[in-house]
Amino acid sequence: MFSLKKPLTAALIGASLVAISSQADEQLLIGSTSTSSSQYGYFVAVGQIINQQVPETSASVVETGATVDNLRRILRGQVDMGLVTTNVGYHAYAGEGEFAERPVDNRLLWVYSQAPQNVVMREDAGVESMADLDGVRLNPGITGSATEATTVAVMETLGIEPEYVRGSTTDVVAGVKDNRMAGYVKSGVGNKLDGSSLDIATFTPIGVLSLTDEQANLLRERMPDISVVEIPEGAAEGIPAYTTWSFGLAMHSGPDLDEETAYQIVKAVMENPEPQVSALANLAEVDLAELTLNSGTVPLHPGAARYFEEQGYEIPERLRPVE
Repeated sequence: MFSLKKPLTAALIGASLVAISSQADEQLLIGSTSTSSSQYGYFVAVGQIINQQVPETSASVVETGATVDNLRRILRGQVDMGLVTTNVGYHAYAGEGEFAERPVDNRLLWVYSQAPQNVVMREDAGVESMADLDGVRLNPGITGSATEATTVAVMETLGIEPEYVRGSTTDVVAGVKDNRMAGYVKSGVGNKLDGSSLDIATFTPIGVLSLTDEQANLLRERMPDISVVEIPEGAAEGIPAYTTWSFGLAMHSGPDLDEETAYQIVKAVMENPEPQVSALANLAEVDLAELTLNSGTVPLHPGAARYFEEQGYEIPERLRPVE
């Protein structure tokens, strides 16, 4: 079992580098997220894998504000790699949205978890398909979240106009239970519904809407920042298999990370799953290589691509390294 290290603050970064300079030829900083997040432990585990498995390289984990903060730090050269959601990583790479005036050239190392976006509905709402959501009271995701922004974009792409109801998780769960709204969109935990959805299910029967083949193909064509995933039967008791959209939780780097270093890091992570599963139990059944190639949205770092190609994987065109 790994132990959590105390995170470095910005003021301690320089001191940290001095402290480890005698231990390794190359020192790396990994931008993570808040120490209160379960994801932080994952990045500590990755840091330990690097320190133990990658020769002449030392990694330290930095507590940050997660995806957007990490991308900005990558741009400024303040971290070498970090947590990036695949949809926001794509926006930064393409210079879209809040990155329109200052794109961030970021490269994919690997995707470690997917976040399927589940459209959870009360069964008695009479909503049996995505198209039925027109005019229906629906929470698109917690206010200010990636889920909210992505849901709105998906519905616009599909030509569906729900009546959106905003609020916090607590407000939304109570609202669905009380039938003040028909349902909500919530990130899953791997291929399972999250705890708030299971909480609702204890009070009222629920279902999960599925994309049609036509809708899935439309999203693949028009929304390259997300992926379309097939969730097998059993996301919760009585829930059949369904198709939905998803974004991934990934490790991205800047383009200047040394190719051999990137190769060795990806190799070490792919071949040492145990510490990662100890940090996030839902990774036990995840094939990180397949997840990366299916869910990545920006070009792979050349070192990462070399590892996957050596293992016999075909790199999708959208993920092929660029200069």
